[in-house]
Amino acid sequence: MSNKIIDLFKIKYPIIQAGMVWNSGWKLASASSNAGILGLIGAGSMYPDVLREHIQKCKKATNKPFGVNVPMLYPNIQEIMDIIVEEEVKIVFTSAGNPKTWTSWLKEKGITVVHVVSSVKFALKAQEAGVDAVVAEGFEAGGHNGRDETTTLTLIPMVKEHIQIPLIAAGGIATGNAMLAVMILGADGVQVGSRFVASEESSAHQSFKKIVIDAKEGDTQLTLKEIAPVRLIKNKFYNDVQELYKKAPTLQELEALLGRARAKRGMFEGDLVEGELEIGQVSGLIHDIKPVSQIVKDMMEEFEIAKKKVSHL
Repeated sequence: MSNKIIDLFKIKYPIIQAGMVWNSGWKLASASSNAGILGLIGAGSMYPDVLREHIQKCKKATNKPFGVNVPMLYPNIQEIMDIIVEEEVKIVFTSAGNPKTWTSWLKEKGITVVHVVSSVKFALKAQEAGVDAVVAEGFEAGGHNGRDETTTLTLIPMVKEHIQIPLIAAGGIATGNAMLAVMILGADGVQVGSRFVASEESSAHQSFKKIVIDAKEGDTQLTLKEIAPVRLIKNKFYNDVQELYKKAPTLQELEALLGRARAKRGMFEGDLVEGELEIGQVSGLIHDIKPVSQIVKDMMEEFEIAKKKVSHL
């Protein structure tokens, strides 16, 4: 198999393991890369020295390509980027910010740059900034995503219509069937998050992994749009947010309720009551915790079977 994403990252399969906060440490990234896909370390939940440690451990655990996902809204961004260059990371996915800010600087250092977007407008801005590829992420995705609530099914062909660089689809993709579907719509590859949360190598708390595989259709909701839209599993914290909305809260009141470190509390420390539990709608299709190698194997087998079925239609 060969396509633009495989060629760009020098990987076996056109799948990227998303660099998710509190889930994507060196163990998940290296296991993903060793399975033939692109593993990403999620820098968003790491202090600079912790990120350096994860990069160094990942380099020892795999000789395959891996990258780092950097949400640009975080502090210490210059220090994080310097560490990435010092540790000779060759692939960076940026998100939550203007791609013009860092793309040229990174590319001058010989780094392949991919930017995550949720709309055609931002895909075009990323292309103009000189990125090597974009991830177009639909409203189904877990964690933080776009305010426009554009679904993956409509977002991918709309973005494809307007850009010339490689396109990676994200949001609601956990199976080989979904992978084939978005590639038929124009994607060159896929980025998968929620399915890898429920992996043995994910750094998520076991209690969080368990609630993910127990989730059903309708158990997640996009909320907190005034701060940064985020898809959450409905728990006590989520219900508290909805109760506050009934009072037409100010931005300051919403921020006060959210507080600090809610995501760490929920996903990393396992507080299923007061924690922020970020996961995608596709969690309703995830029923077990598996090694990364098995997840990738299953996805590719499903993908090949789906291709044969489509040829018969």
